[in-house]
Amino acid sequence: MHSLLARTLTRVGFAKPTRLVKPVAVFQISDRPLVHQEGLPKLPVPPLKQTCERYLAALDPLVSEEELSHTRELIAEFLRSGGVGERLQKGLERRARKTENWLSEWWMQSYLDSRMPVAVYTSPGVILPRMHFHDRQGQMRFAAKLIAGVLDFKAMIDNETLPVEYLGGKPLCMDQYYQVLSSCRIPGPKKDMVVNHAIGKTPPTHITVVHNFQFFVLDVYNSDGSPLTVDQIYAQLEKIWNSSLQTNKEPIGILTSNHRNTWGKAYNNLIKDKTNKESVRAIEKSIFTVCLDAPMPRVSDELYHSRVAAQMLHGGGSRWNSGNRWFDKTLQFIVGEDGSCGLTYEHAPAEGPPVVFLVDYVVEYMKRTEMVRAPMIPLPMPQKLRFNITPEVKKDIEKAKQNMNIMVHDLDVRVTSFTHYGKKFPKSQKMSPDSFIQMALQLAYYRMYQVCCPTYESASLRMFKLGRTEAVRSTSIESLKFVQAMDDQSVQNADKVALLGRAIKSHRAYLDMAIHGQAIDRHLLGLKMQGIEDLTSMPDIFMDTSYAVAMHFNLYTSQVGSKTDCFMCLGPMVPDGYGVCYNPMDDHINFSVTAFNSCEETNATKLSRFLEEALLDMRTLLEQTPRSSQ
Repeated sequence: MHSLLARTLTRVGFAKPTRLVKPVAVFQISDRPLVHQEGLPKLPVPPLKQTCERYLAALDPLVSEEELSHTRELIAEFLRSGGVGERLQKGLERRARKTENWLSEWWMQSYLDSRMPVAVYTSPGVILPRMHFHDRQGQMRFAAKLIAGVLDFKAMIDNETLPVEYLGGKPLCMDQYYQVLSSCRIPGPKKDMVVNHAIGKTPPTHITVVHNFQFFVLDVYNSDGSPLTVDQIYAQLEKIWNSSLQTNKEPIGILTSNHRNTWGKAYNNLIKDKTNKESVRAIEKSIFTVCLDAPMPRVSDELYHSRVAAQMLHGGGSRWNSGNRWFDKTLQFIVGEDGSCGLTYEHAPAEGPPVVFLVDYVVEYMKRTEMVRAPMIPLPMPQKLRFNITPEVKKDIEKAKQNMNIMVHDLDVRVTSFTHYGKKFPKSQKMSPDSFIQMALQLAYYRMYQVCCPTYESASLRMFKLGRTEAVRSTSIESLKFVQAMDDQSVQNADKVALLGRAIKSHRAYLDMAIHGQAIDRHLLGLKMQGIEDLTSMPDIFMDTSYAVAMHFNLYTSQVGSKTDCFMCLGPMVPDGYGVCYNPMDDHINFSVTAFNSCEETNATKLSRFLEEALLDMRTLLEQTPRSSQ
């Protein structure tokens, strides 16, 4: 199961700080009361017939009439009274009654069962606005303020004063905020796990700092429990820098970028040594990681953001910063000596919105003037983590380097800022900016390939207790009719506008279904998982060609609504697909598009160009068509 990045679907409102009770146990799916969460509804199990009908509707623009006819027969059999569908539905409804969220455990399992590397394949990257420091002092001053900002955010979690988010007047589940700090993914030979060290008698008080491939433990609290000031953190980062000037160290962190089975074996091999085990545990237990990166090769201003996006996703390869990471760590902030900065996060514990909210908070925090200057009491030297590199570990590192370099060369990343207009324009046309952009994507893809494709857009299920994500299927019969008509000279502009309006209305309706737990993808996954747990043979609808087509998302998309003028990026979901992230600002839209070079049919730069043309053509269409025609 691939990375599925969530987003907050409308502008999120904030209540006054509400005291929350911290979860009492980690990654158990029950007994984690947050006070306001007691009133959150449970994720519903949609009616079986409804999901089957909506599934057929979703297939309509994607498969041939012959395939659709065959699938209709399978669905009819699946829905037969007393049949397999009814049995699985009842099992799912039983599970929903017994658990806080019938999906949560399976959803986490889908991440932890995945054996693909987390770098590129599941971990998104975030690119922050370019900083204008060009030396190590500027880099470390920025990193020190960033660390202080994250600790200030952490204080809201520790003090139980984190503001509750609202969507459409309803409170959202805040559980994910408690999973992003002090947590880490642990590899296994067949399945991974996530451990959160924030819960317990002695929660961690240190972060990990990595520079020149060398890891350090930096205690970020004074003996009285107060966080270090920016000046104190800066002084400690100076010590780390000076202590890590040798670059001939083995890039131990690159092991975390490997295929999960390979890394699982290498991990067990690595921690056989007592020193190595203690060092690995110190990284895993840290609150978060800060990567002080070496400068990357210079590129033109046009390609700058694309290069930084690649750096956030994978570090640029073994010659550059890929060894300057611990990809299993939930949160890794990256600060380059050349002013490039951002973060990457491991996706299993949380979706995008909590991470983006944290980023927005930290960016605002860093704008504040530093008022408090603590007396400079000498602090102990941060502890350098030691690793004993046996010939076997060295061999594992070399293998990871080779694999990472292949991955780096294979990922095509294109980041652009569409500056002709932003979300204010669709709003002026009484159209949803998100739906408008999704239709532009449909048009761009159709113009490139003359067909439409399964399209995944992440939607948040946080209206429900422990809710994660649902898929919005942006491709519909209405979107197909619009994109076919758009370049058809025989269709009047007024009709094209009407078709665009219907396509947007259809998308909004699906979005509404999704956030209210009535879309199809999570229900279908639940039925499938229920079948596996019941040890029954897999129902025919899941073995059907149409199902394989429906689940092959060539467009894997996510809106990331951030106040900060940032870009988010993520890898494609399928080998012949695209990963598309966008952040609509008032007067421009930030886009990132990724594809794999190993696929001859895909090209990230080309899709970016087609997307820009689609957005311009849609504006022209609306501006040239009299309002009375709409």
